[in-house]
Amino acid sequence: MSDRGMRRAGTVLALLGLVGVGIVYWMSFFWVSTEIRQGIAQRIFYVHAPAAWTSFLAFGIAALTSAMYLWLRDERLDRAALSAAEGGLAFATIMITTGPLWGKIAWGTYWTWEPRLTLTLLLWFVMFGYFMVRSASENPDKGKRMAAVVAIMGACLIPFIHLSVILFRSLHPEPVVVKPDGPSLPADMLTTLMVSLGAFTLVFLGLFLLRYSLENMRAELDAPSTGTAR
Repeated sequence: MSDRGMRRAGTVLALLGLVGVGIVYWMSFFWVSTEIRQGIAQRIFYVHAPAAWTSFLAFGIAALTSAMYLWLRDERLDRAALSAAEGGLAFATIMITTGPLWGKIAWGTYWTWEPRLTLTLLLWFVMFGYFMVRSASENPDKGKRMAAVVAIMGACLIPFIHLSVILFRSLHPEPVVVKPDGPSLPADMLTTLMVSLGAFTLVFLGLFLLRYSLENMRAELDAPSTGTAR
């Protein structure tokens, strides 16, 4: 796909995602039922959980393309990793911001050092370090290789974050969707969550394509002086 095609596709996906987000807000406030114990505060779930899923997806893409970059040394893979990591950090910031707001009402405190929260915060710092490592070396290629290793290390935390509520004593509830016996959410809550997951994913994919296209254009502009763009 050409850069122009990617920009068009990215714009369409991002706009569709934003429309979906608007639908989710309407569903959250006017359609879905209210959770009995947590009340209206539970509606943060429809932002917090999709933001978490999208950040994990983005960091997974960043790790995969980083591993392929270390193997193939294709600059396009590094640009894809950078684009995914930026989107992942943005959605992870939404996740970490909305989590304490929900926690204050559900647990009576904004923060507690329980396993999932601690591991998630560690992932955020690791991926933030990805960008610092890229610019830490005077040799750009070395910085990219070091950052690729950091992205892979960060993604290794994702399975532990998911399983932490099962393996350790945790304030977080156990999974309510990805379960061997199927989701335990009421139908309207599950529908709202699925729409939100789809909307957030579309927003990320759209922004990813737009960001990747921008990196390609930047590489083309730098190509006459560096000769490294591919």
